[in-house]
Amino acid sequence: MSVAGIWHLSVSTPIGRIKAVVDLHERDGLLTGVAHGAGEDVPLHDVTLDGDRLTWKQAVTQPLRLNLAFDVTVDGDTLRGTSRAGRLPSSTVTGERRPDGERSA
Repeated sequence: MSVAGIWHLSVSTPIGRIKAVVDLHERDGLLTGVAHGAGEDVPLHDVTLDGDRLTWKQAVTQPLRLNLAFDVTVDGDTLRGTSRAGRLPSSTVTGERRPDGERSA
């Protein structure tokens, strides 16, 4: 199952709901991506798909400087899982893949 595409994410954090767009690409079996949100574009690191489990890491500076680790389960064009920032409580992540490369939130 390919996870390539544009995903609209919603992350429920202790400071409120954050919307983001993740653009995933697959080339020669290697997954890469960029997250867009809160006025910044950040590269994804260690993007891994194991069965239906997708994980990646990213650093953000807005609204706080944090290193995030995402762990989600992909089911077709939807995903659900968590994001963790160090010792902070995990946040619930949900998302949908957008058709035709649609990027606007």
